[in-house]
Amino acid sequence: MPFRFIHTADIHLDSPLRSLALRNSDLAALIGDATRRALVGIVDLCLEEAVDALLIAGDLYDGDQTSMKTARFLGDQLARLDQADIAVFIIRGNHDALSRITQELILPPSVRVFGGRADVLGLTAGALEVAVHGLSFARPQAPDSLLPKYRAPVPGAVNIGLMHTSLAGAAGHDVYAPCALGDLHGSGFDYWALGHIHKRTDHSSSVGGTSTVIMPGMPQGRDIGEAGEKTVTLVTVGDDRSVTVEQRPTAIAEFARVAVDLTNVDNWGDAVGRAETALAEARDSCGAQHLVARVGLSGATPLSWRLRRDADLFATELEQRGERLGQLWIDKVEMAVGQPAHDAPDDGDPLAELAGLMGDGTPDDLRAAVRALVEGVRDDLPPDARGFAGNDAEEFEAYLDQLLAEGGADVLARLATPDGGAL
Repeated sequence: MPFRFIHTADIHLDSPLRSLALRNSDLAALIGDATRRALVGIVDLCLEEAVDALLIAGDLYDGDQTSMKTARFLGDQLARLDQADIAVFIIRGNHDALSRITQELILPPSVRVFGGRADVLGLTAGALEVAVHGLSFARPQAPDSLLPKYRAPVPGAVNIGLMHTSLAGAAGHDVYAPCALGDLHGSGFDYWALGHIHKRTDHSSSVGGTSTVIMPGMPQGRDIGEAGEKTVTLVTVGDDRSVTVEQRPTAIAEFARVAVDLTNVDNWGDAVGRAETALAEARDSCGAQHLVARVGLSGATPLSWRLRRDADLFATELEQRGERLGQLWIDKVEMAVGQPAHDAPDDGDPLAELAGLMGDGTPDDLRAAVRALVEGVRDDLPPDARGFAGNDAEEFEAYLDQLLAEGGADVLARLATPDGGAL
């Protein structure tokens, strides 16, 4: 009789909205409730597959939450698993260590939460003895590897380790409990159920290891920075101790970037139609119930001036088409369009002169003012939402270059007449 379990992490239950682009109240309501609906979907999947256990590898919560509504909701969902005799194993991640309800919530008897000291809990599935190892974050910071604190594998048992770790590091994630993959593979464990990094990665074949090492990613994205399909991992350990891994989708809403090339498109209706076609294709390939699209317009087009000037109108037209396509939302429209070379203003045109001056470089005082503005916005955001401006000094300077270039193009567009000349 095989041992089967669902492995997930980073649910960030009731996470507050992080995207500054979510201006639509209906869309905000959808995304605001999405983490709850994803958890319900995970519990439904556990019941449908009749698994033996659910493993949550940290960051079930999203920080210093005080709402007992969240606690009651979570308790109700875990009770469904308890009634079905499905065991639940949980470790606390860096966000959970901040949560007050982590300590206050009374959990069903089938739910085991590992403490700040490494422990191992056993269960039996047919002829298989299973040992689940875990260690929770006692504090939000964990600068050193936790692996040396874990107990040795239990002889003769299937050994599964739960760990919240940044591994060797990942863009957009702070370093937490860093750990080398080679050390995980050399630990003698059969399966490592990881958490913390929000993108799914299967590390099983890395460094020639024999363990199955899975970072499942988060089951529900919260903004465009967490785009793409979101899943949980269904694991089957056979009687021969072979490990089989499957992905199962869980997101209610999927974020996606939709690229639209408008090169040589010179008619507004054609531009909207091309964008609608790209959106329809993205909607067809999306497995989630809802698609939240960030549309990126690019290419050299005579419509460049008008698109930049009337970006709000273009976005409104796409929103209407999204409604017709069904359960498709427009998060934002990004402009990277430019004028064709032959449509550039003639020499002597004041708009051409202004464009030339802008192209000669940004004055130091203007760049300093923009820098201060971006730094102010960035520093007011939570740490895990600050990556929009880059993750190092070089990326930050490139982001400033992009802002200044796009800002200059928008100024020129608003000064231009429909035919490209100056007002």
